[in-house]
Parts: sequence; C-alpha cells; structure tokens
Amino acid sequence: MSSPGASSEEPDSGYDRLEQQIRWYDQKSTEAQHWYKRVKLSEFVLAGVVPFSALLSGKVTAVAGVLLIVAQALQQLNQWQHNWITFRSTCEALRHEKYSFVGGSGVYDGLDAEGAQKMLVERVEALISTEHAKWQSRQEYAKKADAKQGQRQSQG
Repeated sequence: MSSPGASSEEPDSGYDRLEQQIRWYDQKSTEAQHWYKRVKLSEFVLAGVVPFSALLSGKVTAVAGVLLIVAQALQQLNQWQHNWITFRSTCEALRHEKYSFVGGSGVYDGLDAEGAQKMLVERVEALISTEHAKWQSRQEYAKKADAKQGQRQSQG
C-alpha cells in the first residue's frame, strides 16, 4: 500500500496535510465504490445469464460461469467493498477533524493557534496511523487464511 497522498513536496502545516489526506481518501473511496458496484453488477448479470443460457448452449453457460468466478475472485483479491467503506470512514473522520479545527470546537476549544496546530497534527496522524494499522492487520489475516486454505487443500 502506498502512502496516501505522499508527494515529493511535504506539506508545510498540519492543515495542508489534512486537506491532502481528505482528497486522497475521498478519491480512493470513490474508486473502490465504483469498482465494487461494477463488479457486483456484472456478477448479478452473469448469474442471471447462467440458468437462461443452460437452456440454449452449454458453451455459453460455461463461459458465463467462468466470468462469474473471475469477477468474484477480483472482488476478493481487491476488497473493493471493504476499502470503499474504510476509506470513506477515514475521510469523514478527517473532515470532522477539519471542521472542528476550523471552528475551534471540541478539543480545539480554548487553544491558542500553536496549540491547536499541534493538536491537529497529532489527531490527523493518529487517524491515518490507525487506518494503516487496520490495513496491515487485514493483510496479515488474509495471508494466514490463505495459508490455512492451502494446507486444507493439500491434505484433502
């Protein structure tokens, strides 16, 4: 996973980084949502084609079945639905942080400019770090699950 919003030019303040991260998570959430919906729609269409094509041609049925499996495999590998939800959640948490900072509300209430800036950096980095830790945990879990599946198949 590449670093969200990483660039050769580092932002000069926590607020710039916040804006950069909001854009990155918003874009990635939207992309994941679109891919998930496209693949899911194709799965539904193919699933509908299978019984109909069984009446007409075994070859068409076989092709539709293979395409259905490929579409499901792509979804499992890329986790578009999960990424869509996770990225959207992180994006909205960052937006909440932005509006609290700009409005001087919540944890920013009563802080001077320097204190609010430090608090913003800490909280934004904590949100991003948490999302990265969850992503890493999911990758490790998936690896273990794949290894267990491989063991079961080799024993069977």
